[in-house]
Amino acid sequence: MKDLINIYLRPLRVEDALISYKWRNDPEVWKYTGNRPDIAVTSEIETAWIKKVLQDTASKRFAICLEDGDEYIGNVQLTNMTKNDAEFHIFIGEKSYWGKGVGYQATNELIKFTRKNISLKQVYLFVKPVNTAAIRIYEKMGFYSVSEEKMMLEL
Repeated sequence: MKDLINIYLRPLRVEDALISYKWRNDPEVWKYTGNRPDIAVTSEIETAWIKKVLQDTASKRFAICLEDGDEYIGNVQLTNMTKNDAEFHIFIGEKSYWGKGVGYQATNELIKFTRKNISLKQVYLFVKPVNTAAIRIYEKMGFYSVSEEKMMLEL
């Protein structure tokens, strides 16, 4: 059995840009996503972006951090929130934590938070069919496919 890496979620902070801008420039991090930046992202660009999105009342954005040492390793968020639904996003920027259960834990924590604190009926996400590891996580959490790239979770 592999060792469990314990994580926690905390609200995303402006200073997280000093780490996350590096992930934005790593094509491997964005291999399975649809939103890869088309420019080189500097810490200033990332800082401005985080400041902007933290003002968005239709989203809840969290940093994924290790319990042991508080290292910031990725993001998980709900965006495009309405009174009924929201879009789920996750990425682990620190590649050394890929395949270690972090994605499952972060997804689980955000879904628990949503059920307890936000009155939504469903959460949806978009995932590329080649991202089979993510799809397994989402299915384990109760998401089901509604199209080739869209999955839904009833809350």
